[in-house]
Amino acid sequence: MSIDEIVKKLPEELQKEVMDFVNFLIEKRSKKTGVKLRQDWIGALRDYRSQYTSIELQKKIMEWRGD
Repeated sequence: MSIDEIVKKLPEELQKEVMDFVNFLIEKRSKKTGVKLRQDWIGALRDYRSQYTSIELQKKIMEWRGD
């Protein structure tokens, strides 16, 4: 039995849910093959390592970002 045959046996409401889910899976897959995660920020705060503890640095970052 094909997926089309199985879906056609469902009520129309559930067929719409299946379609939404399939679209979600397609979108999810296309996002994975998109832009890779940038990591050029690594080491950007190295100069502040001796001035702040990790918690103080987290608070300072929030200040700098305006949070």
